[in-house]
Amino acid sequence: MNRNVRIYGGLLIGLLLLAFFLYLIRPVVIPFLLALLLAYFLDPAADVLEKRGMPRSAAVALVFAAFVLGAGLLLAFLVPAVKQELVLVKKDLPEYARRLTELFPASLLDWLGISKGQDLESLLNRALEGARNLSIDVLKQLLLFLSRAFTSTFSFLLAVLGYLIIPVYLFYLLRDFDRIKDGMLKLIPPRHRQDVVEVAGEVDSVLGGFIRGQLLVCLVLAVLYSVGLMMIGVDLALLIGILSGAAFVIPYLGTILGTALAGLMAVAKFHDLLHPAMVVGWFCLVQALEGTVITPRLVGNRVGLHPLGTILAVLAGGELFGFLGLLLAVPVTASANVLFRHFVARYRKSDFFGSAAGSGEG
Repeated sequence: MNRNVRIYGGLLIGLLLLAFFLYLIRPVVIPFLLALLLAYFLDPAADVLEKRGMPRSAAVALVFAAFVLGAGLLLAFLVPAVKQELVLVKKDLPEYARRLTELFPASLLDWLGISKGQDLESLLNRALEGARNLSIDVLKQLLLFLSRAFTSTFSFLLAVLGYLIIPVYLFYLLRDFDRIKDGMLKLIPPRHRQDVVEVAGEVDSVLGGFIRGQLLVCLVLAVLYSVGLMMIGVDLALLIGILSGAAFVIPYLGTILGTALAGLMAVAKFHDLLHPAMVVGWFCLVQALEGTVITPRLVGNRVGLHPLGTILAVLAGGELFGFLGLLLAVPVTASANVLFRHFVARYRKSDFFGSAAGSGEG
């Protein structure tokens, strides 16, 4: 067997064993990976400030503070706005319930256990109250999940501590990001260093394309969805727009989810066909813009994953690692895809592949 094939085969086996080990210690690894993801996202800004003469630690502190401030301002705007939407919608719940009860067949309502408008109103009211208290519920569910996931108090405390020190991870990763990359590169034998640099450069392009580009795509889509729904007059336009934009991490999920929710709200409010048709038309228009303008300009074809592969990766990541698995699934799979392509290319050039093909022809 060709020596290069043995080397790359050994590396592949090593990566699989490492992935299995990381899976076993995922409560400790997941907070670190989240910090690494944020560090990768923020590192270019720190590099720009450093090139302009600012000390690395000062540049990292400035970038970190700007990120926290920006995220805080965004939440300070979105949370009150969404809660205000929910308050306004709650006032119209009786009318919404009546219209929706008239819209759906009686057999469907009986099957769902909804016999009259008051039942549907009560159901919608509980849903709105749940949305208003989403942050509290999420925290409760997170603590419940952590307490069930770890059998010992010590393991539970370590898991919680891991999430609390994410800012510490992030600061030191940002500060030493370039030093870590240089140190890892020096571990590679000089005869293979150029090949590793090429593969790492392609992985960097893929990760940059997804992490920076896809997040911008989701942000642009959330704004477009929200603005369009506000212009149409749909209630909960901001909340639906944000959910639809965020869900676009999974191909087409944001469009399907947003169309269904906004269409239902349009029917409940206007009780006609024009406004639901306007909702469908707006989501189709934004989807067309996403495929022809937004994603090609912000992401391009650097991720290189088929939509079906993306969906499978996200579902597998969510099953194995929960919410963070949903976030990390696509960049990790895209990086693995790059490594796999290079491995296949090496394999096809190897003497083993050539001799196997030759013996097959004979």
